[in-house]
Amino acid sequence: MSQTLADDLPDGSGTKALRVWLKSSGYARRLLLGESGDPWADGAAKYLSFFSQARGLLRADVAEVDLGDLFRSWVHRHPALRADMASKKRATYPLRRMLEEEGPRQLLDEVTEAVAANLQAQVPMVLAMPAPGAWLAEAQQMVDRPAEVDEDAVEDAAMYMADFLRCVSARPVGGLLLEEGGSPGPANRYSPILNAAKHYRWAVVGRDVAPEAAAVFDATIGTDASAKGRDVSFDLFGQGTLPAIGSGQFAFAEIPVGHAPEAVLDAIAQLRG
Repeated sequence: MSQTLADDLPDGSGTKALRVWLKSSGYARRLLLGESGDPWADGAAKYLSFFSQARGLLRADVAEVDLGDLFRSWVHRHPALRADMASKKRATYPLRRMLEEEGPRQLLDEVTEAVAANLQAQVPMVLAMPAPGAWLAEAQQMVDRPAEVDEDAVEDAAMYMADFLRCVSARPVGGLLLEEGGSPGPANRYSPILNAAKHYRWAVVGRDVAPEAAAVFDATIGTDASAKGRDVSFDLFGQGTLPAIGSGQFAFAEIPVGHAPEAVLDAIAQLRG
Protein backbone atom coordinates (compact mmCIF):
# COMPACT_ATOMS: atom_id res chain seq x y z
CA MET A 1 0.00 0.00 0.00
CA SER A 2 0.96 3.66 -0.34
CA GLN A 3 0.01 6.89 1.36
CA THR A 4 -0.85 8.27 -2.11
CA LEU A 5 -4.18 7.22 -3.58
CA ALA A 6 -2.98 7.67 -7.16
CA ASP A 7 -0.36 4.97 -6.62
CA ASP A 8 -2.95 2.46 -5.38
CA LEU A 9 -5.73 2.92 -7.96
CA PRO A 10 -6.09 -0.29 -10.01
CA ASP A 11 -4.77 -0.09 -13.56
CA GLY A 12 -5.58 -3.57 -14.84
CA SER A 13 -2.15 -4.98 -14.10
CA GLY A 14 -3.33 -6.72 -10.94
CA THR A 15 -0.42 -5.23 -8.98
CA LYS A 16 -2.17 -2.22 -7.42
CA ALA A 17 -3.14 -2.38 -3.76
CA LEU A 18 -6.64 -0.86 -3.60
CA ARG A 19 -9.29 -3.57 -3.58
CA VAL A 20 -11.91 -2.49 -1.02
CA TRP A 21 -13.00 1.06 -0.16
CA LEU A 22 -15.52 1.28 2.70
CA LYS A 23 -17.52 4.37 3.65
CA SER A 24 -18.30 3.79 7.29
CA SER A 25 -18.36 7.03 9.30
CA GLY A 26 -22.08 6.88 10.14
CA TYR A 27 -22.02 3.18 11.02
CA ALA A 28 -18.82 3.49 13.08
CA ARG A 29 -20.16 6.51 14.94
CA ARG A 30 -23.30 4.65 16.00
CA LEU A 31 -21.41 1.50 16.91
CA LEU A 32 -18.60 3.13 18.88
CA LEU A 33 -20.17 6.34 20.25
CA GLY A 34 -23.91 5.71 20.27
CA GLU A 35 -26.75 7.31 18.34
CA SER A 36 -25.87 10.86 19.45
CA GLY A 37 -22.10 10.40 19.56
CA ASP A 38 -19.86 12.94 17.83
CA PRO A 39 -16.19 12.10 17.19
CA TRP A 40 -15.46 15.73 16.26
CA ALA A 41 -16.75 17.31 19.47
CA ASP A 42 -13.67 17.07 21.70
CA GLY A 43 -10.67 17.74 19.51
CA ALA A 44 -8.15 15.75 17.51
CA ALA A 45 -7.29 13.24 20.26
CA LYS A 46 -10.95 12.17 20.59
CA TYR A 47 -11.28 11.89 16.83
CA LEU A 48 -8.11 9.81 16.53
CA SER A 49 -9.40 7.40 19.18
CA PHE A 50 -12.63 6.98 17.20
CA PHE A 51 -10.77 6.68 13.90
CA SER A 52 -8.29 4.08 15.11
CA GLN A 53 -11.04 1.93 16.66
CA ALA A 54 -13.11 2.07 13.48
CA ARG A 55 -10.12 1.23 11.33
CA GLY A 56 -9.23 -1.69 13.58
CA LEU A 57 -12.70 -3.14 13.05
CA LEU A 58 -12.99 -2.71 9.28
CA ARG A 59 -9.45 -2.64 7.82
CA ALA A 60 -10.37 -0.95 4.55
CA ASP A 61 -7.74 -0.11 1.93
CA VAL A 62 -8.55 3.62 2.19
CA ALA A 63 -8.70 5.75 5.35
CA GLU A 64 -11.51 8.25 4.88
CA VAL A 65 -11.86 11.49 6.85
CA ASP A 66 -15.33 12.94 6.23
CA LEU A 67 -15.34 16.74 6.02
CA GLY A 68 -19.10 16.86 5.61
CA ASP A 69 -19.39 15.28 9.05
CA LEU A 70 -16.84 17.74 10.47
CA PHE A 71 -18.84 20.78 9.40
CA ARG A 72 -22.22 19.34 10.35
CA SER A 73 -20.82 18.81 13.83
CA TRP A 74 -19.22 22.26 14.01
CA VAL A 75 -22.28 24.18 12.83
CA HIS A 76 -24.52 22.22 15.19
CA ARG A 77 -22.26 23.07 18.14
CA HIS A 78 -21.73 26.73 17.19
CA PRO A 79 -25.11 28.47 16.71
CA ALA A 80 -23.41 31.85 16.32
CA LEU A 81 -21.73 30.58 13.13
CA ARG A 82 -25.06 29.32 11.83
CA ALA A 83 -26.60 32.74 12.45
CA ASP A 84 -23.70 34.42 10.66
CA MET A 85 -24.09 32.05 7.70
CA ALA A 86 -27.66 33.32 7.34
CA SER A 87 -26.76 37.00 7.61
CA LYS A 88 -26.38 37.68 3.87
CA LYS A 89 -28.80 36.77 1.12
CA ARG A 90 -26.39 35.57 -1.56
CA ALA A 91 -26.88 31.89 -2.31
CA THR A 92 -23.14 31.22 -1.98
CA TYR A 93 -22.68 33.03 1.34
CA PRO A 94 -23.62 30.24 3.79
CA LEU A 95 -21.00 27.89 2.33
CA ARG A 96 -18.39 30.62 2.00
CA ARG A 97 -18.84 31.75 5.59
CA MET A 98 -18.81 28.18 6.90
CA LEU A 99 -15.58 27.27 5.12
CA GLU A 100 -13.88 30.49 6.25
CA GLU A 101 -14.33 29.63 9.94
CA GLU A 102 -10.94 29.21 11.56
CA GLY A 103 -11.91 26.55 14.11
CA PRO A 104 -12.67 23.73 11.63
CA ARG A 105 -9.52 24.54 9.67
CA GLN A 106 -7.37 24.19 12.76
CA LEU A 107 -9.16 21.04 13.88
CA LEU A 108 -8.79 19.40 10.46
CA ASP A 109 -5.09 20.26 10.36
CA GLU A 110 -4.62 18.61 13.76
CA VAL A 111 -6.73 15.60 12.78
CA THR A 112 -4.89 14.97 9.51
CA GLU A 113 -1.56 15.21 11.31
CA ALA A 114 -2.70 12.69 13.94
CA VAL A 115 -4.33 10.32 11.44
CA ALA A 116 -1.27 10.35 9.17
CA ALA A 117 0.96 9.46 12.12
CA ASN A 118 -1.42 6.64 13.05
CA LEU A 119 -1.53 5.24 9.50
CA GLN A 120 2.26 5.31 9.02
CA ALA A 121 1.77 5.40 5.23
CA GLN A 122 0.11 1.97 5.27
CA VAL A 123 -2.96 3.19 3.35
CA PRO A 124 -3.88 6.53 1.73
CA MET A 125 -5.77 9.13 3.76
CA VAL A 126 -8.62 10.52 1.69
CA LEU A 127 -10.67 13.63 2.50
CA ALA A 128 -14.31 13.01 1.59
CA MET A 129 -16.69 15.91 1.05
CA PRO A 130 -19.86 16.79 -0.84
CA ALA A 131 -19.28 17.94 -4.41
CA PRO A 132 -19.47 21.74 -4.82
CA GLY A 133 -23.13 21.93 -5.83
CA ALA A 134 -24.19 19.45 -3.18
CA TRP A 135 -22.30 21.32 -0.44
CA LEU A 136 -23.67 24.64 -1.65
CA ALA A 137 -27.20 23.28 -1.32
CA GLU A 138 -26.53 21.70 2.08
CA ALA A 139 -25.10 24.94 3.51
CA GLN A 140 -28.22 26.82 2.44
CA GLN A 141 -30.43 24.18 4.03
CA MET A 142 -28.44 24.50 7.28
CA VAL A 143 -29.78 28.04 7.58
CA ASP A 144 -33.31 27.06 6.57
CA ARG A 145 -33.16 28.38 3.03
CA PRO A 146 -34.29 26.64 -0.13
CA ALA A 147 -31.31 25.49 -2.15
CA GLU A 148 -30.38 27.78 -5.05
CA VAL A 149 -27.73 26.20 -7.26
CA ASP A 150 -26.63 27.38 -10.70
CA GLU A 151 -23.40 26.77 -12.57
CA ASP A 152 -21.80 30.08 -11.63
CA ALA A 153 -22.57 29.43 -7.96
CA VAL A 154 -21.08 25.93 -8.26
CA GLU A 155 -17.83 27.39 -9.56
CA ASP A 156 -17.78 29.86 -6.67
CA ALA A 157 -18.34 26.95 -4.28
CA ALA A 158 -15.41 25.09 -5.85
CA MET A 159 -13.20 28.15 -5.25
CA TYR A 160 -14.20 28.30 -1.57
CA MET A 161 -13.47 24.60 -1.20
CA ALA A 162 -10.09 24.90 -2.91
CA ASP A 163 -9.19 27.75 -0.56
CA PHE A 164 -10.27 25.70 2.45
CA LEU A 165 -8.09 22.76 1.42
CA ARG A 166 -4.99 24.93 1.73
CA CYS A 167 -5.22 24.38 5.50
CA VAL A 168 -3.99 20.79 5.02
CA SER A 169 -1.75 21.33 1.99
CA ALA A 170 1.32 20.45 4.06
CA ARG A 171 -0.17 17.21 5.40
CA PRO A 172 0.25 13.80 3.70
CA VAL A 173 -3.25 13.68 2.23
CA GLY A 174 -3.54 10.91 -0.33
CA GLY A 175 -6.54 12.15 -2.29
CA LEU A 176 -10.02 13.66 -2.36
CA LEU A 177 -13.48 12.12 -2.75
CA LEU A 178 -16.19 14.41 -4.14
CA GLU A 179 -19.67 12.98 -3.55
CA GLU A 180 -22.54 14.20 -5.68
CA GLY A 181 -25.34 12.84 -3.53
CA GLY A 182 -28.41 13.62 -5.66
CA SER A 183 -28.22 14.76 -9.27
CA PRO A 184 -24.68 15.16 -10.62
CA GLY A 185 -23.29 18.67 -10.77
CA PRO A 186 -21.42 20.38 -13.62
CA ALA A 187 -17.92 18.93 -13.14
CA ASN A 188 -16.56 21.35 -15.74
CA ARG A 189 -16.99 23.99 -13.01
CA TYR A 190 -14.88 22.09 -10.46
CA SER A 191 -11.58 23.35 -11.89
CA PRO A 192 -10.48 25.27 -8.76
CA ILE A 193 -10.53 22.04 -6.72
CA LEU A 194 -9.04 19.90 -9.47
CA ASN A 195 -6.23 22.39 -10.08
CA ALA A 196 -5.45 22.65 -6.37
CA ALA A 197 -5.39 18.86 -6.03
CA LYS A 198 -3.06 18.56 -9.01
CA HIS A 199 -0.75 21.11 -7.43
CA TYR A 200 -0.71 19.14 -4.17
CA ARG A 201 -0.38 15.84 -6.09
CA TRP A 202 -3.67 14.50 -4.73
CA ALA A 203 -5.83 12.15 -6.76
CA VAL A 204 -9.49 13.19 -7.08
CA VAL A 205 -12.26 10.58 -7.18
CA GLY A 206 -15.86 11.46 -8.04
CA ARG A 207 -18.81 9.47 -6.71
CA ASP A 208 -22.03 9.28 -8.74
CA VAL A 209 -20.80 11.78 -11.32
CA ALA A 210 -22.40 12.30 -14.73
CA PRO A 211 -20.97 9.84 -17.30
CA GLU A 212 -19.72 12.65 -19.51
CA ALA A 213 -17.77 14.12 -16.57
CA ALA A 214 -15.79 10.98 -15.72
CA ALA A 215 -12.72 12.08 -17.66
CA VAL A 216 -11.96 15.01 -15.34
CA PHE A 217 -11.43 12.67 -12.36
CA ASP A 218 -8.63 10.23 -11.64
CA ALA A 219 -11.32 7.64 -10.95
CA THR A 220 -15.07 7.48 -10.46
CA ILE A 221 -17.27 5.46 -8.12
CA GLY A 222 -20.70 4.30 -9.23
CA THR A 223 -22.92 1.34 -9.99
CA ASP A 224 -22.09 1.41 -13.69
CA ALA A 225 -19.94 -1.49 -14.83
CA SER A 226 -17.44 0.91 -16.39
CA ALA A 227 -16.65 2.76 -13.13
CA LYS A 228 -13.20 2.10 -11.69
CA GLY A 229 -14.82 2.01 -8.26
CA ARG A 230 -17.74 -0.40 -8.47
CA ASP A 231 -20.38 0.59 -5.89
CA VAL A 232 -21.70 -2.72 -4.56
CA SER A 233 -23.47 -1.29 -1.48
CA PHE A 234 -26.96 -2.41 -2.49
CA ASP A 235 -25.92 -5.92 -3.50
CA LEU A 236 -23.64 -6.42 -0.51
CA PHE A 237 -26.06 -5.27 2.19
CA GLY A 238 -29.34 -5.96 0.41
CA GLN A 239 -28.70 -9.67 -0.20
CA GLY A 240 -28.16 -9.22 -3.90
CA THR A 241 -25.58 -10.88 -6.12
CA LEU A 242 -22.19 -9.21 -6.10
CA PRO A 243 -21.02 -8.18 -9.58
CA ALA A 244 -17.64 -9.24 -10.83
CA ILE A 245 -14.86 -6.78 -10.03
CA GLY A 246 -12.32 -6.54 -12.83
CA SER A 247 -8.55 -6.28 -12.41
CA GLY A 248 -8.79 -2.58 -13.24
CA GLN A 249 -11.47 -1.94 -10.62
CA PHE A 250 -11.98 -1.80 -6.86
CA ALA A 251 -15.09 -2.47 -4.78
CA PHE A 252 -16.77 0.40 -2.93
CA ALA A 253 -19.44 -0.06 -0.27
CA GLU A 254 -21.20 2.33 2.10
CA ILE A 255 -22.12 0.49 5.31
CA PRO A 256 -25.72 1.15 6.40
CA VAL A 257 -25.78 3.06 9.68
CA GLY A 258 -28.07 0.58 11.45
CA HIS A 259 -26.55 -2.66 10.16
CA ALA A 260 -25.70 -5.35 12.74
CA PRO A 261 -21.94 -5.69 13.38
CA GLU A 262 -21.91 -9.44 12.72
CA ALA A 263 -23.63 -8.91 9.37
CA VAL A 264 -21.17 -6.17 8.46
CA LEU A 265 -18.16 -8.39 9.17
CA ASP A 266 -19.72 -11.22 7.15
CA ALA A 267 -20.38 -8.84 4.25
CA ILE A 268 -16.82 -7.53 4.28
CA ALA A 269 -15.44 -11.07 4.34
CA GLN A 270 -17.65 -11.87 1.35
CA LEU A 271 -16.40 -8.76 -0.45
CA ARG A 272 -12.78 -9.68 0.11
CA GLY A 273 -13.44 -13.17 -1.19
